[in-house]
Amino acid sequence: MKLSIIVPVYNVEKYLRKCVISLVHQDFENYEVILVDDGSTDESPQICDEFVCESQESRVKSQEYPLIRVIHQANAGVGAARNAGLKQAKGEYLCFVDSDDYWEPNVLGTLMAQAEREQLDVLRFDYRNVRLKVESRESRVNRQDSFGVEYEVFEPNKYPHQVDTQTDIVSGLKYLEERMGYACYPVMFIIRRGTLINDLGNEGISELGKDCLFTEGIHFEDTEWLPRMMLRAKRVNSTPLMVYNYFLHEGSITQVQGQNMKMRQNMENMMFVIEQYSKYRIQYPQCRWLRNMQSIMTLGVLTSIARVFYEDRDEFISRLWSMDIFPLTMADQGTTYTRRAILVNLFGPKLYCTIMRLTGKW
Repeated sequence: MKLSIIVPVYNVEKYLRKCVISLVHQDFENYEVILVDDGSTDESPQICDEFVCESQESRVKSQEYPLIRVIHQANAGVGAARNAGLKQAKGEYLCFVDSDDYWEPNVLGTLMAQAEREQLDVLRFDYRNVRLKVESRESRVNRQDSFGVEYEVFEPNKYPHQVDTQTDIVSGLKYLEERMGYACYPVMFIIRRGTLINDLGNEGISELGKDCLFTEGIHFEDTEWLPRMMLRAKRVNSTPLMVYNYFLHEGSITQVQGQNMKMRQNMENMMFVIEQYSKYRIQYPQCRWLRNMQSIMTLGVLTSIARVFYEDRDEFISRLWSMDIFPLTMADQGTTYTRRAILVNLFGPKLYCTIMRLTGKW
């Protein structure tokens, strides 16, 4: 098996078929799709089972169709669902897809050709944000979309076109230092199995690498996981090929979490990631990406302090100071808003929180 595509699924009955069909319509053979139903309460589990049956029937008839498997488990979050897929994956390469997103057709062959030709541990590809198309009543009536939804490219992207166009093969550390932007979603990578999973001997026995699993039960598991994965990689490269359509809507996994999580837990999760980055920076003090991401997340913490937890300001800011993250870096911060916020923080995080508290902005 050349590739395992791991898809965590949770209450996405409206979008799941388009996602899976996009993974089927590829110019490549010898790969599998692992659907991890994370305790869905809608029709998603049945849809997963239907795809498994279709896959089995097609393969019996020798039709071109990837192997589709499903794992049903109690709800445990995106990180746990991805981990469950990792533990069952058979492919020489691995990748992740969110179940409300979709791929462009016939791109997998190009991706796998480059990954194998260059013997890469990690290949990063491009993405774009899409949203539901705004339609008139007449267009909804006449629509021929078999999935019941239509999409349009959404600009500006959250972090538009963050995949670099350089073609030099570098280490994961150098990629983080010089080429990684803020778009650091796990769904943007083809990853060689050996980067995450340690093979033991010639008996086909393997184990998950120490640093490959997602931390379960937290939000921001993507940004916490990414440097652990990249620092294991020896050969990393990019392709400008547009592969991934990242669906921005109110029901997406990320945004549902953002709406439902308790603010206090959200704060603690951000503090956890910031602290992890501080540990990495002791070993890799020149890594620009770690410093930049730490600054971005610290701004999020300080904004939450100002708006919700102002009475606990001293406690949180003291914890941040202990992580040796001030002053926040000005390097490569992408927006004028962020740069101004960092500039205000040069006068101290307490002042920043006070201004935010009094005015709602700085």
